[in-house]
Amino acid sequence: MRSSPRWAASAVPAMLLALAVAACGAEPTDAAKGAATSAPTGANAAAGADRKINTGPDQNRVRARKVDSIAAQVPAAIAADGRLAVGHSGQGAPPLGFLADDDTTYIGVETDIAQLVADVLGLEVKQEITSWENLFVGAKSGKLEVVFNNVTVTEERKDIYDFATYRVDQLAWQVPKSSPITSISKPADIAGLRVSVGSGTNQEKILLDWDAQNKAAGLKPAEIQYYTAFGDALLALKSGRIQAYFGPNPSIAYNVTVSGDSRIAGTASGAGPDLQGLIAAMTKKDNGLVKPLNEALNTVIKDGRYKEVLDRWGLGNEAIPESQINPPGLPRQSS
Repeated sequence: MRSSPRWAASAVPAMLLALAVAACGAEPTDAAKGAATSAPTGANAAAGADRKINTGPDQNRVRARKVDSIAAQVPAAIAADGRLAVGHSGQGAPPLGFLADDDTTYIGVETDIAQLVADVLGLEVKQEITSWENLFVGAKSGKLEVVFNNVTVTEERKDIYDFATYRVDQLAWQVPKSSPITSISKPADIAGLRVSVGSGTNQEKILLDWDAQNKAAGLKPAEIQYYTAFGDALLALKSGRIQAYFGPNPSIAYNVTVSGDSRIAGTASGAGPDLQGLIAAMTKKDNGLVKPLNEALNTVIKDGRYKEVLDRWGLGNEAIPESQINPPGLPRQSS
């Protein structure tokens, strides 16, 4: 495995740690690893009749061309060595960021998007693999010039970091391919169903709220089951113990793509009903990098390379029409 920066966990300030664990845009690692082990792996992992996902070390990534006018905006201190220090979490999960079949090469949609941005900026990617918490420490100190790691924009994080968005923060409802359930988009759609969700997650809060609304309306309550790992929930879905699973869209979309035996019946914002959550590239506040990051992202969005990357990982439904700088984020946590 490639070497990683070893910043001591004890050095993480309490405020940064709080920012790290809040609204991370993903379920616990166990669930994510379950997604990987439950699906076929390898460069020829099948996804239905016509879709394959390459999980081998030779990725043949989609590449972009340097745009001189955007590259010229990169701060001199960052551009000086010709490299862009990009932070990813070593606790990653398919299809976001994970180890390829050689158990050494770090691959995924996050690495592909980072490569596109670096190409437009005329820089070489310098991957830095570390813990989730240390992504925030590294970005704040400047050791990590940018982080691409499924980071959700929040109002608290915007005090310390700048953000350039590139995906929606989305949840999904997964059902068996043969299920009679056609759509789940509102509370009434889950009345009386056997459903599963990760404990302590944003999606659990949404599900419990929907269930409470149904009870108040005199509808049947849902039968909610909990599984520690995503793989266990998938087994329950396949056996019929549950009728639907509510979880992070990336893991579900990847599993749907590689397994071919289930489908997505509906999606919802990871921020809840009042705000569309957004995933963004994160950089140190006021370091001058966020504008070129934003323009690089908009360049690849417009020329189609961005869509090509999302589609190759089964995440086309998380595409955004335009990258934004520091949009409204998840509300501040009440103290």
